[in-house]
Amino acid sequence: MAQLEIYWSFRSPYSYLAIDRLVAIARDYDVTVDFRPVRPLALREPDFFERGREQFLPYLFKDVPREAERLGISFGLPNPDPIAMNMMTKEIAPEQPIMTKVMELSFAAIAQDKGLEFAQSVGRSIWGGAADWCDDDVLTKTLIDTGLDLEKLTTWVANNQTVIAEQLARNETAQLVHHWGVPLMVLDGEPFFGQDRLESLVWRLDRLGVRRS
Repeated sequence: MAQLEIYWSFRSPYSYLAIDRLVAIARDYDVTVDFRPVRPLALREPDFFERGREQFLPYLFKDVPREAERLGISFGLPNPDPIAMNMMTKEIAPEQPIMTKVMELSFAAIAQDKGLEFAQSVGRSIWGGAADWCDDDVLTKTLIDTGLDLEKLTTWVANNQTVIAEQLARNETAQLVHHWGVPLMVLDGEPFFGQDRLESLVWRLDRLGVRRS
């Protein structure tokens, strides 16, 4: 059976644009999926936006809505932003309660073998225009269709802080073997970076003959 690692970020709009197709790949192909959430690049490399080119964000804000429209996916800017960041100065706040919360909950979902389902549902809420998507009452409703219970996830998080830290460190170290960005898919050691490489991933899967009968 083929092994598919998926490196994914809750603040990446391109990760969001990929998630439905990644869920379909996990369903339609005989692969073992290792879902590996990582922190946003702004937290992994706090000076990334400060040292980046000025065209980066303006292009992003044009390209993502265009891609969402092309793919028929609803899109809206996060409310609130998953990370605390001054968009004018590009300064990253030292405390990141929202991102910490959603990351920890994602590891709790992974422990129940529902990491992709969690990312799909919460990603839609973040990037689909839902207000206050990180509030407990909204998250509870968001997770209904996944079969995940927010209270149980929260309890797991409280009891597994060391596990979360170890898995996060593993993910971010393993990601850098292949690329720094997300979404990043690694099929049996072969990397495919970007939501625009999902067709290439499917092509490779078909070449390997791993589609489910």
